[in-house]
Amino acid sequence: MHELLQNIESIHTTSMGIDRIKKNLKLADIDAVKYCKEIILNPNAYILREGKNWYVKLNDTVLTINAYSYTIITAHLLKE
Repeated sequence: MHELLQNIESIHTTSMGIDRIKKNLKLADIDAVKYCKEIILNPNAYILREGKNWYVKLNDTVLTINAYSYTIITAHLLKE
């Protein structure tokens, strides 16, 4: 099993991170961390570790997660 998936319960973010994720992904009253975990757990998600970060891509969404603290740093939509 993938290391990031093994540590899914450790994934979290800061209050500023929640605001940034909601703004960037255009989420309203949705639990941003739960939403990101669902992306990570999706069998179609592409997960890559580069240096100190994990990058998770699913469709047009990319998450950046610190590989040591499992903090979601940011999330954004890919531009067309």
